[in-house]
Amino acid sequence: MALPLNREAEYLNALFSLTLNPLQAKDAVALVASLGPEERSEFLSLADSNHVLVRGLKAVLQHPDSAANVELRSWAKQQIDKEEKRISTALVYLHAICEELETANCPTTVMKSLDHYPDLGNDLDLYSTAEEKAICDVMTGKFNAHIEPRSWGDRLAHKWNFAIPGLKESVEVHVQRLGQMGEHTGLARRFVTRRVLKVVENKTYHVPAPEERIVVATLQRMYRHFYFRVCDIVNSAAIIESGELNFQELQRATELAGIWPGVATYLTIVSDHVQRYRGIPLSLPEFVLSAARFGGKEIKPRARFLRVPVLPHGAALYTYQVTQAAMRGDVPGTLRLSLLPYLASAAAVAYKVTGSDKGVW
Repeated sequence: MALPLNREAEYLNALFSLTLNPLQAKDAVALVASLGPEERSEFLSLADSNHVLVRGLKAVLQHPDSAANVELRSWAKQQIDKEEKRISTALVYLHAICEELETANCPTTVMKSLDHYPDLGNDLDLYSTAEEKAICDVMTGKFNAHIEPRSWGDRLAHKWNFAIPGLKESVEVHVQRLGQMGEHTGLARRFVTRRVLKVVENKTYHVPAPEERIVVATLQRMYRHFYFRVCDIVNSAAIIESGELNFQELQRATELAGIWPGVATYLTIVSDHVQRYRGIPLSLPEFVLSAARFGGKEIKPRARFLRVPVLPHGAALYTYQVTQAAMRGDVPGTLRLSLLPYLASAAAVAYKVTGSDKGVW
């Protein structure tokens, strides 16, 4: 059942406060403490959808105002323990999958999933430069995985989804391509050629370099789903604040791919939300801010997330991308991108008729 818009916005505001500025989250802690059982269930569901359940509730526990509220602390600890158990189980599988793929000469990078830690998303996202058959052989042969039905969009994007017995999360593998239509190949290869190591719960994984972490977030939010989760703002703010992000390299790589305006806009939206909850924006170079097409004021809470207007903003970014692909002579990329309006129309019709766009996207 959908939450009333005002309550949904109130819960999202609390989650942003708890994760972006936990020391000043007095009102958010008071809100969570005041909720009844049904409302807390709704709050938890929204936190889970936004991949900040653990971070949000840990902020509640660590805030001085929760110290004397035994009931609130007991509830929060119980929810954290339950979620951490799920995450630890998923990480065991994720590490085993990565190890088997690497052993089979399938170079693999974990995208997005580990950015959320100590939270974890609802699926495990991977990218590999290997052949599709080799990956499917590992997943079915080593893990008895079931290959999920593939939509038109999945086939164009070279994306495979696997269900593994004993693992709650779906495993999503992007093969040699990235982007809604699989239009990015050179950009995609950077996810393996520039990958770095990350240790989580005493296990080592290959993850994208900071620049590619921003790239994949941008592709998801500005060119595919057109909405932000709370975790997108929190995760990307942490990348920027780490000092490890090379803005010039990010610009160079994404200008070649025709998505630099989307990247600059994504970073500006992140900074604007940080400013809203901390009072000061992130330190972004002027060339990033000047390249942004719009800012955080344009995205609004609706249907569990912060929504990016497809018209005019999403359409303008798409038009720029396809124009740039054509101008640089990328015929395959241009053809793939030219299919997007037709696929989107088919998805809209399918949703209207059946209530679902599965099989299309």
